[in-house]
Parts: sequence; C-alpha cells; structure tokens
Amino acid sequence: MPTVSVGRDRLYAALGRTYTQEEFEAICFEFGIELDDVTTEKAIIRKEKHLDDDGEVDGDDEVIYKIEVAANRYDLLCLEGLSRALRVFTGTEANPKFKISSIPHGSTLQMFVKPQTSQIRPYVVCAVLRGVSFDEARYNSFIDLQDKLHQNICRKRTLVAIGTHDLDTLKGPFSYEALPPQEINFIPLKQEESFRADKLMEFYKSDMKLKKFLHIIENSPVYPVIYDSNRTVLSLPPIINGAHSAITLKTKNVFIECTATDLTKANIVLNTMVTMFSEYCKNKFEVEPVEVVSHDGSKTIYPDLSCYQMEVSLSDIVGPIGISLDEAQVISLLNKMQLQAESCRSKGESRISVSVPPTRSDILHARDLVEDVAIAYGYNNVPKSKPKCMTIGGRQPLNRFSDKIRAEVARAGYMEVLTFILCSREENFDMLNRTHDINKAVIIANPRTSEFEVVRTSLMSCLLKTLKHNIDHPRPIKIFEVGDVVTLDGSRDVGASNNRRLAALYCNSQSGFEEIMGLVDRIVKVVRAPHINFGQNYYFPTNVSIYILYPFKIVTSDGKQIGYLGIVHAEVLRKFGIPDPCTFVEIDIEALL
Repeated sequence: MPTVSVGRDRLYAALGRTYTQEEFEAICFEFGIELDDVTTEKAIIRKEKHLDDDGEVDGDDEVIYKIEVAANRYDLLCLEGLSRALRVFTGTEANPKFKISSIPHGSTLQMFVKPQTSQIRPYVVCAVLRGVSFDEARYNSFIDLQDKLHQNICRKRTLVAIGTHDLDTLKGPFSYEALPPQEINFIPLKQEESFRADKLMEFYKSDMKLKKFLHIIENSPVYPVIYDSNRTVLSLPPIINGAHSAITLKTKNVFIECTATDLTKANIVLNTMVTMFSEYCKNKFEVEPVEVVSHDGSKTIYPDLSCYQMEVSLSDIVGPIGISLDEAQVISLLNKMQLQAESCRSKGESRISVSVPPTRSDILHARDLVEDVAIAYGYNNVPKSKPKCMTIGGRQPLNRFSDKIRAEVARAGYMEVLTFILCSREENFDMLNRTHDINKAVIIANPRTSEFEVVRTSLMSCLLKTLKHNIDHPRPIKIFEVGDVVTLDGSRDVGASNNRRLAALYCNSQSGFEEIMGLVDRIVKVVRAPHINFGQNYYFPTNVSIYILYPFKIVTSDGKQIGYLGIVHAEVLRKFGIPDPCTFVEIDIEALL
C-alpha cells in the first residue's frame, strides 16, 4: 500500500494539537491507517546513499512520519487530505463543501480538442485554482501529490498524466492536439534550449526519472501536445511540461490539465488535485471550471464536484458488521468518515441517504459504506460471536491427486522442478518446431520482458530449459513437473482454461526410452480405477508430434488420448543447447482423476 511521508510538526499544526507517538498511532489505527515508520530527512538521505549513521549529509533533523494508507484512498496521499480526514474523524472540523466558481457567460476558459488526439490520448479534463497561496512546504506537497497519483491511479502515466501551469503566463483558449513529433518545438521544464519532440525523446533516454515514460508515446506517429492561443507549448503529455508556464512559489493562479486514455480516472485525478489544494485558494474550496470542447462540437464543464447520492437501509449496514445501532448513530459514524448522511423515507421505508463527496471516489457500493461504519465504530468494539454455520475447509481433489502423483514419480527416482507458467514465444513455439497457434495460446498483450510473452501450452519447453541450465550435472538426469498449462477456451467465462499435467524428462548418454515407459507403466498401475480403464495395450504409434522422434500416444480403452511420449527431436535439443539424447512424456492427469 502507498506510504505518505509528512513532517510531524506540520502534521500536528494542521491537526490543531500535538500528540505523543503512542496517541497518534492509536488514532491512525482507529482511522484504518498505520504509522509505518518514524525517521528524519537526514536518515532518509543516508539510507538512499547507503551511508553510515555518522555520515555527513545535507538536510535537517525534522521528524518525518511515514504513514501507510489504503491504495484506493487517493485523498489521503498528501498532508492536506490526510490532516483534513483526521480532523473530520476526530470531530474538530465539519465536512468541507466544494463548489464551482460562478463565471460570467462567455468568460469561461476553453480547451479545444482536435480529432487527431483519438490516435494517442483521446481525453483531457481541466480546472483552475485562483488566488493560491504557496509556500515551500505547500509547493512541495503539491508536486509530491502529482508524483504519487502518477504512480498509483495513473499507472505510471499510462492512463492519466497531470500537467500544472502558471495561468498568468498563458493566454486562453487552449488547444489539445496530436502532431508529428517533427512539428513540435518547445523549451522543456528545467532546460534552457528548445528541442524538437523526437530529439527530446533521445535526450531523455539518459534521464533516470523520465526515461521510463518515453515508451508511452515514443513509437506513435503523432505526439499529444497542448498549446495556448499564442501557440506556446504547455506540455508534451505524458512526458514533460514546458518551461514557459512552470509553477513557482509566486504563482497565484494554477491551470491544471489531465490528459488520459481513461476518462473516469482522469476525472478522479482532477478532482483529487483541486479538492486537496483548493483550501489554499483565496475563496476556500472554490474551483474555477474549464469548458472542454470536443472535436464533434460537444461541450463539457470540468471539474465535476457534485456529490452522488446513495440510499441504503439500516439493516444492510449494521447486519454485515454484526452490531446493533440506530439510524442516528450510523449517520454520526458516516459523517466521521467524510460522508454526509441523513435519514429519509423511500417507498414507506425508513432509509439512510448518503451524499458521497468528490474526494471519496472509493465509495462504489453499499458494502463500502459498511466498511466505513465499521472503521468509525472500531473493529475492536465489534462483539465476538460464533458463526451461525460451521464449514470445514479442505483441499481440492485435483491438488490431493497431484501430490499423490508427485510422490509416486519421486519414488521412481525423479527430481521435481518448479518453473514459471509464462515463457517466451520462441520457447513455446519455435524452439519446439511448432507453429505459432494464436487460436490456442494465451498471448500476453504488454509483457514486461521477452521471457514472459505467452502462457505455456506444454510443459516440455520448461523442462528442457531447466535441463539446459543444469547440463553439467552427472548423468542420468531425471526431472519432472506437475503443473498447469493454459489454452484459449471460448466456453469459459474468462476465455481460457487451465489443464493440470505431469511431464517427465530422462537425459543420459542413451535415450532411455524404456525408463520413461517404465514410469508410465507405474503411473497407469497406481491410478487404475473403475472410472478409467487402459486395457492391455495403451501405447499406440502416432505421427502427430513434430518435436518427438518415434512418438507414442497414451490412450484409454475407450480411445481417449491422455498423453504422449517419445524421444525428443535432435533439432529441438540443438536449439536448447542439450548435447545428449532425451526421452519425454506428458500426461493429462485431470483425465485420470
């Protein structure tokens, strides 16, 4: 879960009182967060630089609290939101009411979206904070919140990228465009010379912070860019802002734009930014709207700071928790969690109406209200009770059966290996002399590495790869694995199905075909049961396999094939770098269960 670092003294000043560390830990626990660590700025720097405790570093000795918060509570990712939530929770402050500024007709700032943006990042939302008062601490918190949102809900800027600008240096209306990189020129933030966009990509490949975002647009024929009416570049999202509109401590009016591939998340990010820092505006908690004009002519006002309503019965809230409370008590607890609640009647029934503010994007269902009531009530205060029904957990039959198979193969002298279920396309197809079957294999859309491109459809490549990395071990090498393969399956709700298999590999100076046949004979003998019959002969030659020499299929008496065995093809062994002959068997053990 994300961790928020805040200065202890600033936090206590924002809370309006001081606490001992034990008292603050208790409040955090009651609110559902945790004081994870207590450190200092110097200690953090020493840790980052791997210095001893007595090493000289710049920085001060201010006590820093590292507080762990829930991943879906974006409003707690900065000092402003965290302290506000704790003040409301402790009853020292009422829930704030956010509002949109009243702008004379025709005076609203506009952002025009060009149709080409649909090729790269189709959405943009904007807002303005007027009369902001920044000091160094507030400015750092403002920047830090952007970084935390980028790492969290923005998924490292792939879904949403935030740009903040000094509005007084710009002139509206603004335009959001997508142009070939050769046509974009501007001076990026913290630089003094102008760069063409494609040259800027090369420049930032050596930047430790920005190079990890380049892939988002680097290979696109057009780059997203935001201009003002003077064709001054505000930003090249999601990479860098322009230096012209950089925010400083003297900035009074802040223009915020969020470009995105996900409009819902863009709205959440924009709402989080403006609700956290509108408390520093001249008119507290007031935000100036911006009109976004789409290329089809439709107009939308952002941000949307309206509360949405939920109605829920008292029993639906207190029932799952197992406590007895009246409506007034539940309403009080919801108010402590920044949720405006009141009693209402619907269809002749008494219910609780909850107004969810724009800061609480994590509230999606009545069960979220139940969780907040339980937190405000105190989990330690919930009475213990015995469950009304007793259940006894047990292992899945397939897992028990798999362990029995593992034990039997191990007694035959084979060593078990555990391999990744993901592998490369080359290992799953080319190195096994198989064609790329996109109608059968599950392909990873955006793999982090070339080694994890596809979900394996056979255990063979994994065993051969293991053998390759242990080729110097004394012969014979006898290894096996019991694991899942995955194939596409349109009849399943997830579009794919798992299949549990046993695979064994024998490697020696000679193929050892009889060794694998003996193992199969043993497996067949121990799993014989009324529901499965192998008959007198269960080996039949087949020419289906292209990566096995002299292949045999393993079939039951009713003709169902459950596996195959044979000598691994010399071409396959050469591709894996294995000099000695090998024999391989793979059996569908789900068919034996």
